[in-house]
Amino acid sequence: MKARSMKLMAVALSFAMFVGLAGCEGQVPIVQASASSSATPDMSTAQEKKIRLAILQAIDDADAAKSTDGLDQRLSGPELDVRASQITVAKATGGLDKFATIPKDMTQTVIPTDSGWPRLVYTITTTTEDQQSKRLLVLKQDSARSNYRLWGVARLFQGAKLPKFAVPDIGAQVGKSDDKGLLATPQDAVSRYADLLQNGSGSSHAGDFADDYFRQSLTQLTQTVQEGMQRNNGTQQQTFSATPDQISVMRSSDGGDLVVARIDSEWTRQTGQGRESLPANDDEKALFGDAKATSTLKVTYVNVVALYVPPAKAHQKITAVGAERQPIKVEAL
Repeated sequence: MKARSMKLMAVALSFAMFVGLAGCEGQVPIVQASASSSATPDMSTAQEKKIRLAILQAIDDADAAKSTDGLDQRLSGPELDVRASQITVAKATGGLDKFATIPKDMTQTVIPTDSGWPRLVYTITTTTEDQQSKRLLVLKQDSARSNYRLWGVARLFQGAKLPKFAVPDIGAQVGKSDDKGLLATPQDAVSRYADLLQNGSGSSHAGDFADDYFRQSLTQLTQTVQEGMQRNNGTQQQTFSATPDQISVMRSSDGGDLVVARIDSEWTRQTGQGRESLPANDDEKALFGDAKATSTLKVTYVNVVALYVPPAKAHQKITAVGAERQPIKVEAL
């Protein structure tokens, strides 16, 4: 019975972490040619391409070497933690997970006109060679003396409608975490979404959000694992918390904000009847290493979510349009 339950959990974890993410594709934002601003974009599309390809080449080199040395020169924010974890897993499994692929070609880039720092660029890639979904990339430059680094990556959901942005020659505008005139400020939207991930339909903010693939997959995963835990008289608990300074915001032409943010989560699983709580898939096993198992296992995740926050007058709901989820630490308690 124990073996069957652990197998069930492993299958659930492997499948549900990527359900709705692996083979789906969002709709690329339609560019807008109208704008009334004398400000000019801070880079050209040719410059964006040069920067992006240099970053992706550095990632390819790190992947090939299975080494995180110098990765912080090209990555920052949640993506640095995500890719470092993926490389750690690759060392143990022999190869990088296919879902870590970032296509080199793009379908659209959103370049702002803001002259201050930090500076942002949003770029949407093509699908991968095996028809995985497009990726939304966030490139960030922290200061005038620093290089752009890849700050965040989110896989777009099937059928997700992204907002409209100005063409690169005209330029968009970087938003702020406390932007007003929206259904919620970007930071409040992320905090509410974290509460929704933790409490589901019981969240007081459930009515603020449209349904999405990420929440569906997490709900299915939790329910499936719970069935296995109950067979061993075990328990599970997940907590989600927004990271206030890990947020990027780009203002769209229709008055809303496209927000990419980090939400940290911890998943604690405890077996009953004197059993050991073991890692349930290759990622967890690689991160757990040779540590001694106990009855309780805690897995720490980085969740990168892309939310469209509409203007308050639009009478729309906040919508998750993409996400990425990666365990970064596994420990026995």
